[in-house]
Amino acid sequence: MGYAQLVIGPAGSGKSTYCSSLYQHCETVGRTMHVVNLDPAAEHFDYPVAMDIRELISLDDVMEELGLGPNGGLLYCMEHLEENLDDWLTEELDNYMDDDYLVFDCPGQIELFSHVPVLKNFVEHLKRKNFNVCAVYLLDSQFMTDITKFISGCMASLSAMVQLELPHINILSKMDLVTNKKDIDDFLNPEPQVLLSELNQRMAPQFSKLNKALIELVDDYNMVSFVPLDLRKESSIKYVLAQIDNCIQYGEDADVKIKDFDPEDDD
Repeated sequence: MGYAQLVIGPAGSGKSTYCSSLYQHCETVGRTMHVVNLDPAAEHFDYPVAMDIRELISLDDVMEELGLGPNGGLLYCMEHLEENLDDWLTEELDNYMDDDYLVFDCPGQIELFSHVPVLKNFVEHLKRKNFNVCAVYLLDSQFMTDITKFISGCMASLSAMVQLELPHINILSKMDLVTNKKDIDDFLNPEPQVLLSELNQRMAPQFSKLNKALIELVDDYNMVSFVPLDLRKESSIKYVLAQIDNCIQYGEDADVKIKDFDPEDDD
């Protein structure tokens, strides 16, 4: 059985930086991890690329040949990937062992994991190849500056959870850039009534029923929570990785390796 992280989130949320830091951490602790680039527009990498969608199709070629813009071109590239799951992707996956750990660095177009079925079909293909997959949704912690942005982030994350139907970890990235940690703490363990009060203060009165419904959705089902990640701290990276490993049951099926032991003869 293989293991995989699907790293998603809005553009600029720090997905590639997360993948790079995760790779460096695993290299430090002697753990093997392979990072896969699924962004056809990517140009620079701070990690060794194990698989690269640009070997199949690149955004520059699509824009030049078909006259598409960046967003339309990227969607075309991802749909082309979807059409080649049984060919290109299967051939690439065959290069890895049953217990290998892959991290897929995805593009930041939000429609890819909110309503376009490309990544959902991609995930289903991984499952058929006997991979345990976890969605890792990154959200810029500097985005969480007020209640309206917090609710927006929760709804975007919830949309991805519903679309992908995967074990899901939400990460607040770029915590090292946050100047006032208390502002973030208020949203890590939110009080529903406080959130509702703040939301009503920010919104027009006619939205009060909608505000109440949104807060109840976040609170009652307790489906959306965030794990802060500070890449300066190894302990923070280790904690996040442990949460993800638990989601995909990494290591639980590992065989116990018994080392032969020859006792020395007593003189």
